[in-house]
Amino acid sequence: MSHLVRVDTVFSTVADAPSVSDPTAHHVGITVSDLDRAVDFYAEVFGLDVVAEFSVGGEAFADAVDAAGASASFAHLAADGIRLELVEYDPEGEPMPERSLDRPGATHLGLGVDDVAAFHDGLADDVETLSEPRTTESGTTILFVRDPDGNLIEVLDA
Repeated sequence: MSHLVRVDTVFSTVADAPSVSDPTAHHVGITVSDLDRAVDFYAEVFGLDVVAEFSVGGEAFADAVDAAGASASFAHLAADGIRLELVEYDPEGEPMPERSLDRPGATHLGLGVDDVAAFHDGLADDVETLSEPRTTESGTTILFVRDPDGNLIEVLDA
């Protein structure tokens, strides 16, 4: 069953369609249980730099994120065209169940490095990996690691 809808069947003319500017990727957001621990992990393991830290609260924020009474602390980390937003909520919600990569929905963050094998060899012993680096049939070397909250990060040839 196709879920594609032709624009001319939704709007009487293309001119009636709402105007949308070309979107750009701004950041990837990850909710974490301990902001300091997560910042340390992404800075130490991936070399990301903290570019902003702030806290947000109040009724407008709680309404926007659909979490009554919530406030949050944020850290934005960046390097070479990627911006990662780490968020710690107060009060903390229920942890998400561990997901496998074959389930629908957002499953992982992909980060490119110059040499996956060298990256793997330089990992601290406490960084969980799913396997040794593997080279796929397409010739790309990949490695999956977990951050301190269990989020999957695919490390691949840049």
